[in-house]
Amino acid sequence: MKTRLKGILCGLGVLLSPTVFAADVAIVVHGGAGTILKKNMSAEQEQHYAEKLEEATRAGYALLKQGEAGEKAVVAAIQILEESPLFNAGNGAVYTYDETHELDASIMHGKNLEAGAVSGVTTIKSPIEAALAVMQHSSHVLLAGKGAEAFAQSQGLQQVDNSYFNTQHRLKALQKAKARMQEQQREDGGQQGSEKMGTVGAVVLDKSGNIVAGTSTGGMTAKRYGRVGDAPIIGAGTYADNESCGVSATGHGEYFIRYNVAADICARVRYQGVSIQRAAETVINEELKQAGGTGGVIAMDKRGNITMPFNTAGMYRASINVEGKFSVGIYKNLMKDTHKQ
Repeated sequence: MKTRLKGILCGLGVLLSPTVFAADVAIVVHGGAGTILKKNMSAEQEQHYAEKLEEATRAGYALLKQGEAGEKAVVAAIQILEESPLFNAGNGAVYTYDETHELDASIMHGKNLEAGAVSGVTTIKSPIEAALAVMQHSSHVLLAGKGAEAFAQSQGLQQVDNSYFNTQHRLKALQKAKARMQEQQREDGGQQGSEKMGTVGAVVLDKSGNIVAGTSTGGMTAKRYGRVGDAPIIGAGTYADNESCGVSATGHGEYFIRYNVAADICARVRYQGVSIQRAAETVINEELKQAGGTGGVIAMDKRGNITMPFNTAGMYRASINVEGKFSVGIYKNLMKDTHKQ
């Protein structure tokens, strides 16, 4: 009788397992925070940044609307920014003290807290793609240096010569940083201005209700001794949990590591029951700022609510919310806020 009833129910299209309702999708991206002053930006430069941010946001959003997995949308959006010399990630990454490039990236999936990251890589064209490969095809979370590059090769990921990441404006930034280091008699780049900006990241909510976050960066100009920032550190620069939120950070990495910024924001949402806006604002504009840490985050909760706080002069950012509303901004006020699809 039970078998017969089961057959009848199936024939009527009645699901015997819990129903999963398709969620509205949303995406938010960033291209770094720092001393971004309108007086130093031409209208043409602003347009270039806004167009590239919009391109990345809409590319990820299109995949989400098609029902693709959140991690695919995060990687697609970040790769567009990695390939643009406007940002400190991929082609356009800052220089180390020795005039090379060492790149970091991470990605995290909110459903089961799986994560993957690479650090200090020099020949992987797309660090975020390598981070995804670590998450999906490795039993580890973080791979570094030559080992990460060997793993990427084993996965068939595209390799490039380190010179692929060269750009003239980043070389000038290195020279500026070295001059400051010599003047201040420092061994590291210290607090930096515009030459450290441009870390990129994305957070999405896909149709299955999963939150995925990713971050990619070239790190800090004139970094030495294998310095690693927050971008590849799960909990510091990247975090995602379907029960709370997803976060991608940008700023002075040492502070984001010490204050466990990304995970702290999500913990406040989950355990204190505060809104994503309140949690992010408290961490970025109160606790971090009081400690002397500069930067910002993009964050999204499980309902698709988006927030993009920063305590610097500006942060490159764009989003499309669950209602399909697009926005893009550089300074405190948004440049564009529209329902255009």
